[in-house]
Amino acid sequence: MKVKVYLTSILALVLISGVSQVFAAGDKSEGLIFYYDYSEIVGGSVPDLSGNGYDGEVVGSFKIVDDKKHGKVGEFKGGSCYLKLDPQKIKDDGNIPTEAFSLLAWVNVTGDGDQAIFNAWSSDGQWLTHPEVRPGSGIYRWLVRGDKPEGTLGEVKAGKPEKNAWHHFAGTYDSATGKTVLYIDGKVAGSDERAGSKGKTVNENWDKGARVGFNVDDARQYMGKMDEISLWERNITKNEVQEIIEKGLDGYLAVDPVKKLATKWGRIKSQ
Repeated sequence: MKVKVYLTSILALVLISGVSQVFAAGDKSEGLIFYYDYSEIVGGSVPDLSGNGYDGEVVGSFKIVDDKKHGKVGEFKGGSCYLKLDPQKIKDDGNIPTEAFSLLAWVNVTGDGDQAIFNAWSSDGQWLTHPEVRPGSGIYRWLVRGDKPEGTLGEVKAGKPEKNAWHHFAGTYDSATGKTVLYIDGKVAGSDERAGSKGKTVNENWDKGARVGFNVDDARQYMGKMDEISLWERNITKNEVQEIIEKGLDGYLAVDPVKKLATKWGRIKSQ
């Protein structure tokens, strides 16, 4: 269950603990590309809380709803419903993850089909990642690919999705080892370590687009609720996955609330 950290809480933390104590534990946000906590929609987009400014543009009937367990969450309902990212901006910033690739999210699906949590598509036609919930097939899927003609670096099909219930999805890939791991609810559901993948990086081309909740070719619509989705260029470890599940991403990243405070304060001043 996530822990929401609001502006007042952050102010209190900074005032009581002091900035020196806040940063004493180090910066756990290293490698964080984007993070949506689905607490609000601002100017037609879901704000990116990583500090990178990669907000997700709302397309279709996506909305923020209240959930008894998770509080504010995103709801994907109906056809062509997704969050659109700006790959060019991410590319220009040099932040497309390649050396390592970790995708985390809380998922609660209502549909039976293959459902995309996140998706990116390269100009050479390579689908570079497939984090999916597939209740009809009885599996979760996690896949990453390199630049053509490299093909698949790792793929895991494992676990047993449950509709209308919250579960935590975490897929990781580390080019240093060539190992792909899928964690469901903090436990290893499956892994794929290929000798030929060691040293191979994930495709860096997102030129055909990137979305949350719907493939770029308008397929595999995510149906249901989603919370705390984040993408990292870092191999998130099992212990970190478990800490994120226990504390929520806000709690996990609480060693560096000043950046989040500045982001929220800037947004408030602009409204």
